[in-house]
Amino acid sequence: MRRRRSEELDWDKLTAAARAASRHAHAPYSHLRVGAALQGAQTKSYAGCNVENSSLGLTICAERAAVFRAVADGEKQFRGLVIYTDDAGPLSPCGACRQVLAEFCGELRIISVGRGGLRREFRLGELLPRAFAWPAGDRNADPEVACE
Repeated sequence: MRRRRSEELDWDKLTAAARAASRHAHAPYSHLRVGAALQGAQTKSYAGCNVENSSLGLTICAERAAVFRAVADGEKQFRGLVIYTDDAGPLSPCGACRQVLAEFCGELRIISVGRGGLRREFRLGELLPRAFAWPAGDRNADPEVACE
């Protein structure tokens, strides 16, 4: 029996990359250091960290930093995401990050690791059902459509 691609992900490797990225976070206001690692369509992963700004609206989350890094490198298909922080319990992506992820993938497996190694697992389609899509009906925002 053929294994699904998402089952072949090395979640430990993605978690280590997200943890390493969290160490580079710039969080002088919230003191919440977050790292994210996004698995591309093949084996390459893309890490990002949160970067706060005194004008808080200009702050970028780790998840979006990872997506933007991947897109800048030519990757637009994703298989899995790990979010890591040792400063709080497992976090779910904020609304802006959910919408950015939905631009590329309606159904993405997300694992969040928090203080003490506590873990939560999400599916993007559960976190953001009926995501905004333009033109209306775009398949990427449809949670029934898998990324692979």
